[in-house]
Amino acid sequence: MPRFVLGKQRDASVKNSGDWAYLPPKRVLVVDDAPDMLALLVRLLEKKCGYETRQVSSANKALENIAFWHPDVVLTDIRMPGLDGMDFFRRLKEIDPTITTIIMTGYGTVEIAVRAIKDGAFDFFEKPFDNDQIVFAVTRAMEHTELLREQRRFRELQHQIAGSCEFHGFIGSSPKLLQMQDLLRRIAPSCMTVLIRGESGTGKELAARALHAMSNRAGRRMIIVNCPALPEHILESELFGYTRGAFTGAERDKDGLFLEANGSTILLDEVADIPIAIQTKLLRVLQEKEIQPLGQTRTYEVDVRVISSTNQDIEAKIARGEFREDLFYRLNVMTVTMPNIEQIRADIPLLINHFLKRYRLEHDRPGLELSEEALHALIHHRFRGNVRELQNVINRAVLLGDGKKIGKKDLMLDDTATAGGARPTDFFEQLQDLPYSQAKETIMQEFTRSFLGEHLRLCGGNITAAARRCGMERQALQRLLRRYRVA
Repeated sequence: MPRFVLGKQRDASVKNSGDWAYLPPKRVLVVDDAPDMLALLVRLLEKKCGYETRQVSSANKALENIAFWHPDVVLTDIRMPGLDGMDFFRRLKEIDPTITTIIMTGYGTVEIAVRAIKDGAFDFFEKPFDNDQIVFAVTRAMEHTELLREQRRFRELQHQIAGSCEFHGFIGSSPKLLQMQDLLRRIAPSCMTVLIRGESGTGKELAARALHAMSNRAGRRMIIVNCPALPEHILESELFGYTRGAFTGAERDKDGLFLEANGSTILLDEVADIPIAIQTKLLRVLQEKEIQPLGQTRTYEVDVRVISSTNQDIEAKIARGEFREDLFYRLNVMTVTMPNIEQIRADIPLLINHFLKRYRLEHDRPGLELSEEALHALIHHRFRGNVRELQNVINRAVLLGDGKKIGKKDLMLDDTATAGGARPTDFFEQLQDLPYSQAKETIMQEFTRSFLGEHLRLCGGNITAAARRCGMERQALQRLLRRYRVA
């Protein structure tokens, strides 16, 4: 169950073992001049939360550790020899304002702690304290740090939209996206027939437009045909044209879209939905480079580059006799596969910023911003409709949101659709056509990945702590993580 985290990555931010990886444990630095208090807090945070901890007895030593250890949360006492807790807190904010600080107070220092809260400290608690109180406070502080770092990373990425991050309408710089863009650049100058494959909402039409724009045919308009939108008899006449009297209602000659695209490019969008009868005529166009309008016996040569797209499993349609195999190989001279949003998840902040700017301008809401909670929700949401769904969510939120900031409720997201998991109803629907034994094995695999992944996430990637939570030996957990490719 991959977990996407924005923010400043440490040098060893991802440790690899074979073909699986996990994020480093979350880090807590405890600062107190009382050895018993240090020992108590370290033992509690490691055992209950699985956090990686360090303990130091003075603020000066804490500053030395922060320089190279980069904690996520700091628990600090106020009264210590040397640099006191308040001065240490102010220095800490200067070094890294995304580190969340919790103040520990003793007798007579509550007023100082309240002042620290006003200055930006996250929370405080009095000694002696309740163990559950500490666990809850540090857990919330970890979430706060993640929000701050996501927001900081989002601001950094806002400056990357121009230049290399924008390519013919595509926004992002993730490896999968860059690979796809490089392939488009290489095949664009040719006349090669291209099949663009990918899920709905991944930008297949955008890729086709990029191919046309980078080709020597860019001077002429590209023709786009939405194949499933037209009934069979209309689609045939639209593609190949007809003469007067060819059928009832044909009162004049009409050039088809292939003839209109002569010297240019034609995109057959969702080509897998073309009926068999028209597939035969389309095959002739690809083989002979000529068309025959309805009602005519003569043919016309055309110079058209054919790009087609589909989100369907054409090979399965071939097996069912619903798509001609010879046509498939004619269309599939070169394949471009569009990455889905899970494969370019690192680009989501860039996409959010791009669409936010676009719809602020379109709906005349120049000052509108995203709240931290809304940004966090967007980054971690699983968009089944891919980039198009993300675009629609932001468009709707900008149009309908109240106030100067878009809140999480304004996004109207399905809370069950979080990154890394599918809704149970969707999952079980996918099992209906499987044999019992295969369906059972699929469920067991999904359960194991989900169960182990969640425990690993709760422990911040600490395998020892996760194994303890799962009630198994560390080596046994490692074997299961490798077997089921849990990250």
